[in-house]
Amino acid sequence: MRNHFISAALVLLMALFLRVTPIEFALLAISILFVLFAELLNTAVEAVVDLVSPAYHPLAKVAKDTAAGAVLVAAMGAAIMGYLILARYVLPLYGKALAMFGTPSDLGTVISILIVTIVVIMVKGLTGKGTPLRGGVPSGHAAVAFSIATAVSLNTRDPLISVLSIALAVMVSHSRLLMRIHTMAEVLVGSLIGAGITLIVLVLFKLFGA
Repeated sequence: MRNHFISAALVLLMALFLRVTPIEFALLAISILFVLFAELLNTAVEAVVDLVSPAYHPLAKVAKDTAAGAVLVAAMGAAIMGYLILARYVLPLYGKALAMFGTPSDLGTVISILIVTIVVIMVKGLTGKGTPLRGGVPSGHAAVAFSIATAVSLNTRDPLISVLSIALAVMVSHSRLLMRIHTMAEVLVGSLIGAGITLIVLVLFKLFGA
């Protein structure tokens, strides 16, 4: 519920900042309220199921999974609504920001990813935690994923492709948390290393015309 409220507040503030139309704001608000409504019902179902069946029961699992699925469906609908409304405001601005970097070279892209990989291995060696491909500080998967997402964003300069690439990088990073291989801090450090080094290298290649 806390995460839903935080997300709702951010979306509504963004809508006010972008000055969406009253109808668009109303549609966003209805979508958000529907997600919150589904989450409240999910919480109620879980509480009733725990009260009626404290011990494990297959039907109790079905009830909880179905209620959680309802929240997921509502969230998907809200995400689609949010994209359809906010995309035409946000994507053009994001496209202009990407265009400021110009078109990086292919060589710069390859070198940036290699540097990210080397830095990750060196940092893991210095901290003495994990292996080059598993565990430790930082998350190598997150670093490489965000390095590739950054390179794709700057090479294509297409807002939608950039958003999808970043979404994939987030999914890769999130999988390391779900598998309990990395902590949130390790994933964040890896993400910053990957995106930061790639951005710096590609900007340098653009400035010096490599």
